[in-house]
Amino acid sequence: MNLDTAARDYEASTNALLQHVERVTEANIDNHVHGGWSARQIVHHVADSEAQSYARLRRLLAEPIGTVIQGYDEAAWAQCERLGYHDLAIENSLKVFIAVRAASLDIVKRLTPEDLERYGEHSESGRYSVATWLDTYTRHPREHAAQLVEALDSN
Repeated sequence: MNLDTAARDYEASTNALLQHVERVTEANIDNHVHGGWSARQIVHHVADSEAQSYARLRRLLAEPIGTVIQGYDEAAWAQCERLGYHDLAIENSLKVFIAVRAASLDIVKRLTPEDLERYGEHSESGRYSVATWLDTYTRHPREHAAQLVEALDSN
């Protein structure tokens, strides 16, 4: 894996989501396809997911090999009324997403090939390396950008 390319891809993934978030308005923020998340829910989710990723990357790099990487039930988070996925404004979650992605990008740019081999044990999926982390969180915003477009273009 070329780490310079990986860092550029990670950053481009961030920008792909942000490009589509610019289309969110009060009129379309709660649009969704049947059974899918709204733009509001997507933005809250990516903020929470990136907060998890931020901690995971740091644990993988700083803690002993095999450290536990805790999974979380994203559907339960989305349904938790107190977390506000259905009604909170997205501005703060968007700020979290932007800040956490920027801070993680700083670290991605410092990774060595040896760092990619470091791993923990994910509570749901087993062995979880820095390389897996990088692949997962490079794809994640793009996947949700596509979901966002679908939601914004519905109704």
